[in-house]
Amino acid sequence: MVEFPIRKIAMLVEAIFHEGGPAADQPRRRGAAMALVGNPFAGRYVAEVQGAMEDLKPLGLMLSDRLIDALGGDPSIIDGYGKGAIVGTAGELEHGALWHVPGGYAMRERLGEAKAIVPSAKKVGAFGARLDVPLGHINAAYVRSHFDAMEVGISDGPRPDEILFVLAMSCGPRIHNRMGGLEAKDIKAWDGLR
Repeated sequence: MVEFPIRKIAMLVEAIFHEGGPAADQPRRRGAAMALVGNPFAGRYVAEVQGAMEDLKPLGLMLSDRLIDALGGDPSIIDGYGKGAIVGTAGELEHGALWHVPGGYAMRERLGEAKAIVPSAKKVGAFGARLDVPLGHINAAYVRSHFDAMEVGISDGPRPDEILFVLAMSCGPRIHNRMGGLEAKDIKAWDGLR
């Protein structure tokens, strides 16, 4: 078992009322749950790291639960998600890829019927680095109204031997979305794409 000791957890929740046009009847909400953890692989090359995904599953579930609570506690109103990681400079990009299964599957489990791939971004970054976490609809990747990104970061991390793991969720389409395409109400195939 590999340990990822938590130094800090941070939450960011936004309510977006307008983007220059008229105020929406209901603001769009976006949120991110972030955990700054020690990187057990920092400073050295380790050939086999994939098994550590299993060790991160409890963190994925905990961040999912906290984020759902921060967005009001009702998973049925959450219809967008994404994930990301910033690896400190003593680590490598592959250490951020450890988040694919524990982050993505935790959100799917907690949100129920989620079918679409969880959009993801990762990078190696210095102290105070920022990341644009992509967001997409939870059930169909082609729902344009939910294409978005949320900028995240923590001012005092990641330190060189840390990783910032992020989960992001949203409620509703972009404010003033008008780019056409598949609408959420018209999802039919339930294959995660259309």
